[in-house]
Amino acid sequence: MTKDVIALTDRMPDPSSVLAGLLSGGPDKLVGTQGDGAVVQLCDPEGRPLVSVETPMLIEVAGEAERLLGATAPPVPYWWTEARATTGVQEAERLAGTFAARLTSLLGGSAWPPELARSLAVVESDGASAASTVPTPAAAQPAVDVLTDKVAVVIQDRPVVAMTAWLSDAFRAAADADLGLQIVSPAGTTLSLAVRNALPGHPSRWVVQDERDGYYDGRSGAVLRWQNGMFAPVDAVLASDGSGDDPRTAVAAAFKETADAGERQLALTFRTIHPADERLVLGGAVEAVWRELTGEPPAGWGTAEPAGVPWSPRRLTDVAYERSPRPTWAVVVGSPDRPGLATVRISRTKAGVEEEVTLAFGYGTDEAPPTDALPRVAEVLATRHNLQSLLVQLRKARRDLAVPPRFEGPGVPVAFVLGAEEVRRIPGDRARRTPLPVPPVQLGPKARPALYYPLPGDPSDLSGWRDFERLVSHLKGV
Repeated sequence: MTKDVIALTDRMPDPSSVLAGLLSGGPDKLVGTQGDGAVVQLCDPEGRPLVSVETPMLIEVAGEAERLLGATAPPVPYWWTEARATTGVQEAERLAGTFAARLTSLLGGSAWPPELARSLAVVESDGASAASTVPTPAAAQPAVDVLTDKVAVVIQDRPVVAMTAWLSDAFRAAADADLGLQIVSPAGTTLSLAVRNALPGHPSRWVVQDERDGYYDGRSGAVLRWQNGMFAPVDAVLASDGSGDDPRTAVAAAFKETADAGERQLALTFRTIHPADERLVLGGAVEAVWRELTGEPPAGWGTAEPAGVPWSPRRLTDVAYERSPRPTWAVVVGSPDRPGLATVRISRTKAGVEEEVTLAFGYGTDEAPPTDALPRVAEVLATRHNLQSLLVQLRKARRDLAVPPRFEGPGVPVAFVLGAEEVRRIPGDRARRTPLPVPPVQLGPKARPALYYPLPGDPSDLSGWRDFERLVSHLKGV
């Protein structure tokens, strides 16, 4: 497994402290850069990277080290510096660990994982070399460990696979090259919701190592093997009843080992469209939902994880404006005592400026998801934030919002909302006449209302999906 070593320091790593860390391999190690100097690398004699060091990131949001690493960080603000050791080179892991140990020794703080960052001594690495099979494009993307003509493979050995700047770059590079992205992690690792929401379909996968089945897909449970340049499901096996005509993909035993711990997630997916105006401030819809459901605004945001910047719609707007017409992706997080995470995609279209938001809050066994607040949430979005549509689901899933490599049943829809513009486009009064036993609730002005559809399905079963499918078919006139 590739080793990521992270220094969490009280003070900003200045050039002299970074240089002291880079000398962990001795003064004769080659130093190179990538990404216009954003990544510094210790290299072998052939110039292939042994350790890649990301630009330090200032973290001003409490709880991110605990959420993503299970580590105790210095009090905010502190600095987060990642060093990534090249796959399969033992000396590279030791170089990365010594780099982090030297940084924390000079600047205060701690390192993760602590067992790799204990020695300040120069690492004896004569003859250490990255594998000759590592291609140049992979070296240009420090997060990519294996590159084929079908997929880019990223190996992650950390508690939570997060949407780091490196992984975000790997997503973009794979998409630009028309490749799938396959993330490989050991058993026990979880995914951040931000990564799960961004991971596309075939051939992209979350590949989990398993001592019983070898490898399996952490989202579907399909047993996988490395074949033809990528991880793919093993040959189909016969149905368990031996009928012979119903082949099914083998599912890993570990994936099926589930138990309902009584924790829940309330998930909202919505879309807003704003007129392109120089006075426009983005992020207001996310903040409004957060306040209505938690009583407080989001804690922080960023264009990668960890989310290091205190929540500010104005700063989010400035970043989106600077990147336009390219889309902007951002992650938004809550305070440690109220788990919440959203991903926001902002894009400029012919219709205006669009925000696509996926948001989830976690609740423990003694906490009730505030479903009674949903009509109020919907009205705020519809009347103040140009809502197009909103779908709310209740899931049997973890309070901490981490995605385990186990079966989690689908969420059950408990409400659907059409914004006023969408209602207006549906001919006649079809939007007001539905096949559901409970009529829709009008939101906003009577002359131009949005419509809130409560879904009567029991959250403990899947009847809500049948109701939702009937409603959507009716609205489409099918």
